Amino acid sequence: VFHSSKKKTNMAKIQNVLFLIWLDSNIDENSTDCQNTISQLQQVISSVNIFTDGEACLRFVKNIADAQVCLIISGTLGERIVPQIHNLIQVDSIFIFCNNKTYHEKWVKNWPKIKGVFTEIKSICTAVKTTVRQSEQDSISMSFVDTNVTLSKDQIEPSFMYTTILKEILLTIQFEEQHIRDYIEYCRNMFANNPNELKLIDKFESQHRTKSAVWWYTYECFLYVMLNRALRQMDGNIIIKMGFVITYLHQQIDELYREQVKAGKFNKSFIVYRGQKMAKVEFEKLQKIKNGLLSFNNFLSTSKKREIGMNFASSNDIVHSDNVGILFVMTIEPHQSTTSFASVAHISDFGTSEDEILFAMHSVFRINEIKPMNEHQNVYQVNLTLTTDKDKDLQILTDRIREECAPNSKGWFRVALVLNKMGQFETAQQVYEMLLEQETVEKEKADIFNQLGQMMRQRGKYKEAICFYEKDLEISQKTLSPNHPELAVSYNNIGVVYEEMHDYTNALLYYEKALKIKQQTLPSNHLDFAGSYNNIGNVYDEMGEYAKAISSYEQALVIKQQSLPQTHPSLATTYNNLGTTYERMKNYSKARSCFEKAVDIAQKSLPATHPTLKKCQNDLERIKTKM
Repeated sequence: VFHSSKKKTNMAKIQNVLFLIWLDSNIDENSTDCQNTISQLQQVISSVNIFTDGEACLRFVKNIADAQVCLIISGTLGERIVPQIHNLIQVDSIFIFCNNKTYHEKWVKNWPKIKGVFTEIKSICTAVKTTVRQSEQDSISMSFVDTNVTLSKDQIEPSFMYTTILKEILLTIQFEEQHIRDYIEYCRNMFANNPNELKLIDKFESQHRTKSAVWWYTYECFLYVMLNRALRQMDGNIIIKMGFVITYLHQQIDELYREQVKAGKFNKSFIVYRGQKMAKVEFEKLQKIKNGLLSFNNFLSTSKKREIGMNFASSNDIVHSDNVGILFVMTIEPHQSTTSFASVAHISDFGTSEDEILFAMHSVFRINEIKPMNEHQNVYQVNLTLTTDKDKDLQILTDRIREECAPNSKGWFRVALVLNKMGQFETAQQVYEMLLEQETVEKEKADIFNQLGQMMRQRGKYKEAICFYEKDLEISQKTLSPNHPELAVSYNNIGVVYEEMHDYTNALLYYEKALKIKQQTLPSNHLDFAGSYNNIGNVYDEMGEYAKAISSYEQALVIKQQSLPQTHPSLATTYNNLGTTYERMKNYSKARSCFEKAVDIAQKSLPATHPTLKKCQNDLERIKTKM
């Protein structure tokens, strides 16, 4: 049970997709009976939120943004609060806990989210357990990719991109026993108030080597819930902490796959099933990309038994909700698969009853046919085929993602770069700091400090950025020649930060240091000079020294004209910079001439909606009004 808002925030990162709320005005947390009830509920959901006031409970539910709510309400409060809370989108299910079952069964018939009226906690726990499993089944992370259009990197769903690349990187890392100890310690801190989970953590600590990764994943404990939520939310911090779980689980599935194929278990194509609910808005997206790709970004549990899938797809409340039921019917060609899978019935904690086929993380399917199931209202059958190694769309997409995600880096360093790209800066910084502790090569340390500097600059933490950039510079000055080109890069990085801090004197100082090194090492018409002159021009413009700004921009322009095509958009940018400075000097005729040249080049080289073209056009229209 958690009362601290900070603890609730932490628990939200690792608990089930459902919030469990117990609302009863007679709750006495100090009583043995109440503590026993809480203990039983925590065996189903790790975090139990307790309320004795209906209005406070209502406010709490309304503020939940990224999860569903399961409510246990006393009969007395239920009659009053259910009409206010029932239709909230956050509310998944309601259970009435009372002494007078006959009386309350009369009014609950009007409210389809109420799953039943109960007089003892054991039966509620059984019912909630079923609801939790359905909810976990429904909440698996999926990405849709329309292969009928050419996607830019910005149009690829982040969950598809990052699960692809994080899986690829994590499988190259050699995890050590310390990673497991750190994860166990993290879990103990998170579940400090849950005796049931603490016992399971002790069990994991003593038996994680003797029990298989598949067994632990299918076992009802913190691990399954935490991993699925982390992958669903793309929580880099927990994904990294559980990297060894992802790796060991993938390795075991891969090993079982090879063994089972060799033993003839998968001699021909076969079908597996998965049932779940899906929000109607998501289902509409799925319908629009028929023949496209669908990826399951978690590990994917399926069954060879159709009835198991149908049980999850056709729950009673589908008709009255914003969801539809989905039965995925998946055709598998075992010898051409891009994803490992295995029959795990013999080692799963579920046993043989579900005839489970477990797929490795980020399995990708081709969407074939989507059709309503006439015998079940609001339930659809979606036919999928597991992609093969000959699927060109998937290969093109995967190659593009690799290009975008630091393809020349490896291991933990690449993990940090990807986390930074995901915007998970704090976790990226933790990885970089871990690397600094382990690194002995000075050049590698300099690269890490440089990355930390870039990350701090992106976050607007300019003093920290300069501190890291200066550490990078200090190492580079010791290990490189005085005019080495990498020093110019370091000086330029520091100059950029000072410019963004509006400290133009220091910005100019560092830009000129970078320029001086380039003058000693590069041909006079090298394109890198244009960047330096442009930066110096920007600073002079901000300082109000317009004549010097014009001179610097013109030097940049001359070099670009010598090195680039005459319609290159970079020339448009420089002409626009010149126009802006002339405008500030109130020389409107020259400003207009520069803006016109900028627009002309931009129109020839950029799409009509490109922001650079729009800016050039707006600047030109503005100057016309001043003449």
